[in-house]
Amino acid sequence: MRHCKDCEPAQENHFVAYTSVVLGWIDEPFFNLMEHIFGNTADRIADWFSLPFFKLMVFLKLGHFSYKPEASDTYRTRCFWEEAEKRGIKMYEFHFGPIDNAFVAEFKGKRIIFDGLPRSEKTISPALVWMDNKGIMKEKFQKEGLPVATGGVAFTKSKALKIFNSINKPVIAKPNLGSRSRHTTIHINTPEELVLGFKKAKKISPLVIIEEELRGSLFRGTLIDRKLIAVVKRDQPEVIGDGVHTLRELLEEENKRTERSGPIFHKIMIDNEAELELKRQNIKLEDVPEKDKVITFSQKTSRGCGGTTTEVTNITHPDNIEMLEHVGRFLNDSLIGVDFIIEDITKSWKEEQHCGIIECNSLPFIDLHHYPLFGKPVNVAAKLWDLVMPESKIK
Repeated sequence: MRHCKDCEPAQENHFVAYTSVVLGWIDEPFFNLMEHIFGNTADRIADWFSLPFFKLMVFLKLGHFSYKPEASDTYRTRCFWEEAEKRGIKMYEFHFGPIDNAFVAEFKGKRIIFDGLPRSEKTISPALVWMDNKGIMKEKFQKEGLPVATGGVAFTKSKALKIFNSINKPVIAKPNLGSRSRHTTIHINTPEELVLGFKKAKKISPLVIIEEELRGSLFRGTLIDRKLIAVVKRDQPEVIGDGVHTLRELLEEENKRTERSGPIFHKIMIDNEAELELKRQNIKLEDVPEKDKVITFSQKTSRGCGGTTTEVTNITHPDNIEMLEHVGRFLNDSLIGVDFIIEDITKSWKEEQHCGIIECNSLPFIDLHHYPLFGKPVNVAAKLWDLVMPESKIK
């Protein structure tokens, strides 16, 4: 698999990503029928057979168990595993070829099997099928009165251009399914830029979202059992001008942060993407940015490309908390990540223009709250364990 800059921070096989969406369309009517007929019975049957299957594959030496996090595990897995160890929960992961993220957790005779992160058995909702689908989410949230960006879903270039011509500029083009800003293009102002962004997103998704670019910073809110637990601000790799030092000097100083030595946060690199972003802002490395001017080096907020995070739960406006918990009640699911854009998190979304929700995540990266660059960490893993294994709660 060739390295793809648009897939950063984590590479994804374009063919697998695209075909998995298509196969999902084919499978969906069948699984919806089974859900209608049998309810949660199919899930319970799968749980009964999963562990024997895991053990058989290990016995045949086709798979293996790991009893502590491995280098390939995400920090989402690691922080959740660390909290399990604190509580005396025995947790292990099943690996089968390219398949991982299948976990077993045991505590005082109780056992749960889950993929990525667990959910409360009693709160699995129909929304789990569509909450990651940005197009469906947008349509349903509009009807519910939740703030979302104006736009639509396009399968063809002509439809993408039609949507582009009907909404305010600049716009964004992004895959209908997917996460971590893969193959997303922002700051689109011309039809030519739109076509390039559409083609980029189309590489991993048959459907492409074309929508108005909202104004402000990107935030992630994580809800457990419909309650907002934490909010983190996600920033692009950036520096702030002081009116004295050149952009190069500001960059070199920022990269001296010890936290940027990895493994979570990384130095800001000057590559082709950074050069294009600086050109868009009409600034060069030898220029002196004016005081308080923010200069960005990438369109992405990923920590892997130099982005940063700030925990802002305690300063989030009550109206914004209520809006996010409205999402939790509407989706009626026990684990949700909500990405939204707003200029000032301390002000109500009702008073802000061009703000809104851009996507939901059924398998959110809770580690964003555990390892912020700025602010006090929030132990989201503990709240999730309290829900799915309340017997393990540390008093």
